[in-house]
Amino acid sequence: MKASWSGSESPIRESGEDTQTHRLIVVATPIGNLEDISFRAIRTLREADVIAAEDTRRTRGLLSHLGIAGKRLVSLHAHNELDQVPRLVDLMTQGRIVALVSDAGTPGISDPGSHLVAACMRAGIKVTAVPGPSALSAALSLSGFEGNRFLFEGFLPRKGRERRERLNGLCSAVDMPVVLFEAPHHLESTLVDLMAVCGEERQVFIARELTKVYEELWVGSLREALSGFLIDKPRGEYVIVLSPRQRERAGANIADEDLLPLFERVLAEGNSKRDAIAIVSEELGLPRNKVYAALNRLHDAV
Repeated sequence: MKASWSGSESPIRESGEDTQTHRLIVVATPIGNLEDISFRAIRTLREADVIAAEDTRRTRGLLSHLGIAGKRLVSLHAHNELDQVPRLVDLMTQGRIVALVSDAGTPGISDPGSHLVAACMRAGIKVTAVPGPSALSAALSLSGFEGNRFLFEGFLPRKGRERRERLNGLCSAVDMPVVLFEAPHHLESTLVDLMAVCGEERQVFIARELTKVYEELWVGSLREALSGFLIDKPRGEYVIVLSPRQRERAGANIADEDLLPLFERVLAEGNSKRDAIAIVSEELGLPRNKVYAALNRLHDAV
């Protein structure tokens, strides 16, 4: 179904500032489901003089779906970005409005676009963004791993020393998930390398074809991923979220009787029993209920 509305205004347009004062507009487009495009993104694509696209064929397909015709498209991909940037900057200095899109998701995140944005900043050209879909944030929110902090790696180096060093760094990351992008024909080798460095029981979330008809979500250990998840030949684009490496807790192996001196010291400082349990729990990195249970066992043994 094509998106449409009467007139030239979007239903929720509040102002035209971005197309009046900004010359480069970075536009996020759907990563799969075309219904995820925003009203503002559609308006921006309608009003832009030029659309810089990673693959002009894919972008023409999106524009056709949206009922947008007659747009000037300029190819901007990893192999021609440095050559195309000066031409696009020149168009913007002449007053043209350029919308930057990638094949899917947000430009500049494991996709072309960063060189163009940086060149505009240097040239004093106003830049803004139309935020929207991103495989990075979608996968992280679906992984079930805490995402207050995370490390985004994107695509790993394919081979050699740089790949080994990067893998070692990823698996030593503490208390944060690590997000990777991977192509289907490299998925198995990447999981094998991750298991070799991180251990076979490290938990991993794998998403295939996010927001598309054949979306598939899976979570388990790296060992299980290799023995079960990869029974079928991998298809589609993948996002891998490696679980945080668990920091060894200072009090993980502490005996009950060793808790007592610490608990008594905290009580002697004027803290209530409840507060003392909380303080000991924090200092040793143990759940409060485990500290409470250990103290009860000591009391019962007396």
